[in-house]
Amino acid sequence: TMQRGTSSPCVYVFVVDTCLEDEDLQALKESLQMSLSLLPPNAVIGLITFGKMVHVHELGCDGISKSYVFRGSKDYEVKKVQEHLNLAGGASQAPNQPRPGNQQPLPSSSRFLQAVGKVDMSLTDMISELQADPWPVPQAKRPERSTGAALSIAISLLECTYPNTGARIMLFTGGPCTQGPGIIVSNDLKETIRTHHDIEVGSCNYMKKAAKHYANLAERAAKNGHVVDIFACALHQTGLSEMKPLCNLTGGHMVLGDAFDTSLFKQSFQRVFTTDSQNQFKMAFGANMDVKVCRELKVSGAIGPVVSTGRKTSFISDIEIGIGGTSGWKLCGADPSSSVSVFFEVVNQHATPIPQGQLGTIQFITSYQHSSGQRRVRVTTIARNWVDASLSPQHVAAGFDQECAAVLMSRIAVNKAEHDEGPDVLRWLDRMLIRLCQKFGEYSKDNAHTFQLADNFALYPQFMFHLRRSQFLQVFNNSPDETAYYRNKLNREDVSTALVMIQPVLYSYSFNGPPEPVLLDSRSIQADRILLLDTFFHILIFHGETIASWRKQKFQDQPNHENFRQLLQAPIDDAQDILRTRFPMPRYIDCDDGSSQARFLLTRVNPASTHNNTNPWGQEGGGASVLTDDVSFQVFLDHLKKLAVTNSA
Repeated sequence: TMQRGTSSPCVYVFVVDTCLEDEDLQALKESLQMSLSLLPPNAVIGLITFGKMVHVHELGCDGISKSYVFRGSKDYEVKKVQEHLNLAGGASQAPNQPRPGNQQPLPSSSRFLQAVGKVDMSLTDMISELQADPWPVPQAKRPERSTGAALSIAISLLECTYPNTGARIMLFTGGPCTQGPGIIVSNDLKETIRTHHDIEVGSCNYMKKAAKHYANLAERAAKNGHVVDIFACALHQTGLSEMKPLCNLTGGHMVLGDAFDTSLFKQSFQRVFTTDSQNQFKMAFGANMDVKVCRELKVSGAIGPVVSTGRKTSFISDIEIGIGGTSGWKLCGADPSSSVSVFFEVVNQHATPIPQGQLGTIQFITSYQHSSGQRRVRVTTIARNWVDASLSPQHVAAGFDQECAAVLMSRIAVNKAEHDEGPDVLRWLDRMLIRLCQKFGEYSKDNAHTFQLADNFALYPQFMFHLRRSQFLQVFNNSPDETAYYRNKLNREDVSTALVMIQPVLYSYSFNGPPEPVLLDSRSIQADRILLLDTFFHILIFHGETIASWRKQKFQDQPNHENFRQLLQAPIDDAQDILRTRFPMPRYIDCDDGSSQARFLLTRVNPASTHNNTNPWGQEGGGASVLTDDVSFQVFLDHLKKLAVTNSA
């Protein structure tokens, strides 16, 4: 651990949407007031609110509320914000010019950004006095919401006052931007917000311009090491699809909910400020990750919550995967679950063969600002023996990690899906799977019945099957905002968590024994079972037909059915254990067989039995029949085997 100069406090700027219903706004104000008690006294805080206008609030004005008002329909440059807020030093120092980490901010900024310990009481009163946006909303119109302008002003404020310092801009929005820079949809309710179909046919009037605006804001924030968090809570879309670069490039949190008065938002927001055993926040700022490799390797790129530092070295590959063309990346914000996928290319294996048995090395040098203000450096060096895959394939196979490989492939596929057509991505995924099976499977040519995979490859086709059917690649029945949210989480969470997203975990509870994990298969749905499904985004408790009938008859309330009451309670207790720790907090669903919300389970299980392959009186051995035209995993695997054993594949 290294200490450099004076430890600088973290900066937090709340950017609050006031175009909310009274209940939502009141709940949001209570959450913001609660967060002030979680911040250390030396943390610096600022407040910006927006509706039709953008208000930058002056802090520390006892007895009077004072704010600087900006038009929400106008895009202000950094110098204009500097002038309007009367921030000193604008002429002598460029906004993006780095300032030493231990240098104090410009004195005039203390009117808008002050230590929590100094303004705790006055800021609490200021938040409690916030009112809904006073501008009237005509009938059949949306509120005039200036999200793009508010974010631009917040980023400009930090650019002028705290460049290259750990800072978070926390946006709380309850609807789409309807005016000014970054507009998502007009304020006329006759115009519907864009869907995936609109994006495919190119009928989005505002999307390209809005996406460019938010991408520019993200680059400005990332350049100064500032994090942007988005808490979007509404029953309709808020523009996350356009605003996603703000979180993806700065490492900020993205939380999607229905309303600010739900436990999903309240608990998720509170968990941002989780502390460790030393009472320090579990967050880091301004991380830089540099990669060094041996001469036989080149760096292709990285996928994750990173932005390129433009570091040019001799070992950068021409083949780019994700963010390439560099051997260094910046993570403006990181937490214990943050992960980055780094991809490499092996070079000169044909022209100048690599000596077998020689060590290949990769070194990761990561430095970051801890939440305590300290600057820390971590160096990780990896060494592995080189082997010739054509001569000793068993050595390569022995080192294969199917869980990690599944997550890496899913991130590449999602990265491709941002630019390519959906069917093209699925075809690429299928080709890569077939090549893997041809390379490492054991089989007789043209005989699919002889095909088999080693134990450390056996689950990989199953992961790819569920990935193909997942919401990461199948956008049907999802809004663009939901797709952006799901992909953001897949690209930033660790391997074990990402695997749960790709192939959810299913547990069974019955009178036949203790709780046990079961296959994610329609045959696992039995009338006398309770199922607990964990998809990371949802925690679902599903009651089989018989269990649901008993529950409706209130058998659990009768003293002589205590064991049934315990059976019903067991999955609830396990679900609560997950809900208590996960970030963001998942959506909790309790449903019965045949109910509408059972669809969350039926869409994720392997459709081993469908309306096409079962008789009308049900199938032997029980299990639910899924109404889908998707093929089952067994059919998928049979086709994979046939293609793998033929050279023409």
